[in-house]
Amino acid sequence: MKNYLEEVRIILKKFLYIILFLLLTNLSYAQDYKKAYFAGGCFWCMEEAFEKIDGVLEVTSGYSGGTTKNPTYKEVIYGKTGHFEAIEVKYDNTKIKYENLLDAFWVNIDPFDADGQFCDKGYSYRSVAFYSLDSEKKSIQSTINKLEEKFNKKIVTYVRKFDKFYKAEDAHQDYYVKNFINYLTYKKGCKRVESLEKIWN
Repeated sequence: MKNYLEEVRIILKKFLYIILFLLLTNLSYAQDYKKAYFAGGCFWCMEEAFEKIDGVLEVTSGYSGGTTKNPTYKEVIYGKTGHFEAIEVKYDNTKIKYENLLDAFWVNIDPFDADGQFCDKGYSYRSVAFYSLDSEKKSIQSTINKLEEKFNKKIVTYVRKFDKFYKAEDAHQDYYVKNFINYLTYKKGCKRVESLEKIWN
């Protein structure tokens, strides 16, 4: 009986060590990733652009910046929710920094368009750089100052304090993958690539 109890004690001890190891591993992972939020017109296009970046773990299309809770796509586009089409970027902070994501954001939008982005016009398609920390706000403002000096034009991209992000409907997630032909047709018709090349190249 004594030997049996000793074996049980050893097994339980090993089991506890495994549980502790898994908890510490998950905690370490949680501490290594962060989230950033941007709006750059069509979230299908923004999702595609950011998912190609090394260090980005996941990109989710959704809505942010407004007051309506759990808005639908139609409410955001045609209503008065105050929301923008936005993306949530989950990234590995050990591989890429917020400033790198910010650089990617600028070259994937038209920061001089006050009416929307490319062929998509309207308030919900305006470009926005959201910040959660003061350091992020400073980085955004710093890049705006540099871009305005470079182009000698005023940047009209909004700078907003991040509040809440609402995930868009499943049909909008990974749209560029699930509806590849339709997406390419839309993107080509919108002349997004050509417009970006004219601005940034």
